[in-house]
Amino acid sequence: MNFIKYDDWVKKVPTSIQEDSLWKMKVYQLSLFLGDIGWDDISTLYKDGRTKSLSNQLYRAVGSISANVAEGYSRGTGKDRARFYEYSLGSAREARDWYYKGRHLLGNEIINHRFLILTEIIKLLLTMVPEQRNYSVKEPDLHTESKLMNAPTFNKVN
Repeated sequence: MNFIKYDDWVKKVPTSIQEDSLWKMKVYQLSLFLGDIGWDDISTLYKDGRTKSLSNQLYRAVGSISANVAEGYSRGTGKDRARFYEYSLGSAREARDWYYKGRHLLGNEIINHRFLILTEIIKLLLTMVPEQRNYSVKEPDLHTESKLMNAPTFNKVN
């Protein structure tokens, strides 16, 4: 297996992305990270004839998370931003669902790691949406640094 740590991945993210103010959002960083490490997962699922459509769904869901965060971040009003963050939230939950369905080919280590990342993304988005809509949520502070940042990722090596 190939192990990629979040900190090592960040070093390879182009400067043009890291210099954008969007990069300050932890949810964007995590969702972009998931998109990169999920590439091998999607390829593994695609190679198995039984899960080609599952891989396509997972590809769209994972890619949509960071894309909707980016689009929402660029919107002018909180209500408009919240709508795109909600799309991102839906895609994160959808990705978690597709990962669960692909667990038989991907294995427990990969699935558990991806679930950790997706859970963190979901928690962050669950605080961001109400903030943009100007109402509060009584949940613990979920913007703290995650322990999973330096956890290794598990990508299949062909």
